[in-house]
Amino acid sequence: MPPKPTELTYRQAIEELETILRALETDAVDVDDLTTRVQRSAELIRLCKLKLRSAEQAIDQVFENLEEEDEKFAEE
Repeated sequence: MPPKPTELTYRQAIEELETILRALETDAVDVDDLTTRVQRSAELIRLCKLKLRSAEQAIDQVFENLEEEDEKFAEE
């Protein structure tokens, strides 16, 4: 059983998505397994989106802090 998406890093999720995609492209996936793979892909995509949003928010916060520091420095 694959790890839960919340336990994966962004890189691990992308690598697993790439593995699923390669299997789908080569018809190596049994029809009975297709639904499971598509559901897993959706979970992984959700995780990647969350991680990207989180990183974006953290980066935005860093820039906001830098701007506040620049403003304080300019006032002195």
